[in-house]
Amino acid sequence: MTAELFPETRQSHRIAPGAVLLGGWAQSEARALKAGVDAVIASAPWRHMRTPGGRSMSMANSNCGPLGWVSDTDGYRYLCADPESGRAWPTMPAAFWRLAVAAAEEAGYPGFAPDACLLNRYAPGARLSLHCDQDEHNAAAPIVSVSLGLPAIFVFGGARRKDPCQRIALEHGDVVVWGGPTRFNYHGVLPVPDGHHPLVGRYRINLTFRKVY
Repeated sequence: MTAELFPETRQSHRIAPGAVLLGGWAQSEARALKAGVDAVIASAPWRHMRTPGGRSMSMANSNCGPLGWVSDTDGYRYLCADPESGRAWPTMPAAFWRLAVAAAEEAGYPGFAPDACLLNRYAPGARLSLHCDQDEHNAAAPIVSVSLGLPAIFVFGGARRKDPCQRIALEHGDVVVWGGPTRFNYHGVLPVPDGHHPLVGRYRINLTFRKVY
């Protein structure tokens, strides 16, 4: 079924045990995904969250789905309402859900049912420091990360911050899925180079799907 849904580029590459790069896998759904992004942002606009230390993040963020990841001086956590509006986060678009579930299955994680999608928008020069996703209560489910727009270098390390890292070039439509033995591996994004993408413009947009509970 997944091959029929996403017929474009089907090449897979194992990054590490439990971690897979699905090259070009979301290209056929890119326009639907971008329309979903626009719909989400219309209800929950981009914002630059702050770290617990008070530093503004270089990329802009939003969320959709039952839960949304937030960061401020009170720490990292998931909330069921947008703290800026007090309203529930926008519903996760059908195209988001369909791709996340299918990509997880393709990578060896059937039955993935995300309850949160974090949207990150990188302008040229924006980056994501090395970190591991550990705010979720469900450690069995994978992380599904979808790249749209400008290319970027994804850094994937080990279980410790000081472990060696590999640098993986991500292009528009690439999907990375990691879980199991690498679920809590450190990862990040190097500063995004300047450029222009015909669908996304002068940005890289990343959709990160998680199962919190």
